[in-house]
Amino acid sequence: MENVLISEEKLSKVLHDVETLIIDVSELVDQDLIAERRLAEIKQNPSIGKSEKELDEYLKKRGVKIE
Repeated sequence: MENVLISEEKLSKVLHDVETLIIDVSELVDQDLIAERRLAEIKQNPSIGKSEKELDEYLKKRGVKIE
């Protein structure tokens, strides 16, 4: 197997990119964090929140059966 030489600068950039991707993926799968952020956004600007009735109507339009 041959040795591969990588400059410190390039390795540092790759490691930074990998760390960023890991953070992005962890945020995607952390539903609690997503919900907390959304609730904070709605508290700051209540006009962006939707009522349960509005959400049900939206889902019905999309073909989701609501009981």
